[in-house]
Amino acid sequence: MIRAAVFQTAWTGDKESMIQVHEQAARDAAAQGAQVLCFQELFYGPYFCQVQDPAFYEYAERIPEGPIVRRFQALAKELGIVLVLPMYEEEQPGVLYNTAAVIDADGSYLGKYRKTHIPQVRGFWEKFYFRPGNSGWPVFDTKVGRVGVYICYDRHFPEGWRALGLAGAEIVFNPSATSRGLSGYLWQLEQPAAAVANEYFVAAINRVGVEEYGDNDFYGTSYFVDPEAQFVGEVASDKESELVVRDLDMAKLREVRDRWQFYRDRAPGTYGPLTDL
Repeated sequence: MIRAAVFQTAWTGDKESMIQVHEQAARDAAAQGAQVLCFQELFYGPYFCQVQDPAFYEYAERIPEGPIVRRFQALAKELGIVLVLPMYEEEQPGVLYNTAAVIDADGSYLGKYRKTHIPQVRGFWEKFYFRPGNSGWPVFDTKVGRVGVYICYDRHFPEGWRALGLAGAEIVFNPSATSRGLSGYLWQLEQPAAAVANEYFVAAINRVGVEEYGDNDFYGTSYFVDPEAQFVGEVASDKESELVVRDLDMAKLREVRDRWQFYRDRAPGTYGPLTDL
């Protein structure tokens, strides 16, 4: 049994107070016995992709050398909790990614995932800010098991979900910033379907509120879902900040995989033409 947590919240109005809110969430999660915690997409800032403004490039920092990763490495070590930090990464000036850093419970930096699929539609002008990720789909060996990350718009593409499963992921965190009018009908469909198809737990995290840079209404409703598409506990509020802490029965992974054998019955030799289209 693993006790896992996700945290959804609203933009506070400035970077430092946003970081402090998340530090407190980590302390609250650890106090409730959580062993792993994931924050929302671009956790320490607003969802600035509602506009196209180079001023927001200043939110990017190096990973893992930057101050935010270092700050949360110390906190992870202090609390003994695994942390998934969705951030804005600068590899070098002008080379920017939407990235999640993974910190183990001893404070060690395990690596990062760079968002692969980058949208460019009204209210989500992400190609202005991010290059497509080039990290592949890494799975991280943490104190709580094998953890994968898939970020927001990625969730619409089944290939990465499957790649994470093939690499041995047991829990996949999907930090997001998705709005009420656009994706509500998909939010409680896609991630449960991915959990079933790939036979692992999925944690879906979404921010809340309307921010000053646009009219996107981020609707929260973060949740954990098991490989039978059952929500683990209640879905979070659609309006309020909330720390969601749930116990995940990892024995269910073997039970479901033994029942269905999706990995055994794959036919990868027949799939080649899909990548040629």
